[in-house]
Amino acid sequence: MLYIIDVLGTIAFAISGVLVAINKKMDLFGILIIAFVTAVGGGTLRDIMIGDTPVSWMNNITYTYVILASAIVAIVLRSKIDYLRTSLFLFDTIGIGLYTLVGIEKGVHASLHPIICIALGTITASFGGVMRDILCNEIPVIFRKEIYATACILGGIAYFLLSELPIENNVVFLIAGIVVIVARLLAVKFKISLPTIYKD
Repeated sequence: MLYIIDVLGTIAFAISGVLVAINKKMDLFGILIIAFVTAVGGGTLRDIMIGDTPVSWMNNITYTYVILASAIVAIVLRSKIDYLRTSLFLFDTIGIGLYTLVGIEKGVHASLHPIICIALGTITASFGGVMRDILCNEIPVIFRKEIYATACILGGIAYFLLSELPIENNVVFLIAGIVVIVARLLAVKFKISLPTIYKD
């Protein structure tokens, strides 16, 4: 189940990276690089932090194939996407929901404290997007007012609360992932954001 979620998250983030790169009018090589960095950036940082090396995508060539295939499909179907900004947002949101759970599970398997596990989930979900935005000369979403990392944290809390109940692990995964996705969707729809600190 964890592997399937990881692959789905990889697809979602790779497509997200492709859409940003197309918006920036990058060439084919640039598009593939952005897709790759977006898909595996957060997971790479997570694996290095917990000492799980070589990192996951280096141990399993399937991730590379999945990223390349996702990028090619997104490029070919780019003309079918009427609302590029909406599509980017949806794929990005699905990606953070899936990757949050992957990061949390990695922390659990490493016997880390739940708070650290939630932090790992947030890093896994957010930092591929951070690297993507920096390479594309954008201020990363996580550093702006939008609810992004906060949604990951809420999903992580939901995961550990649900884990205490007599519920199947797959159901816990599903509900926690939905919490992340719904929290971000609602925050954007109703313009909910964290307060911004201004200099007096």
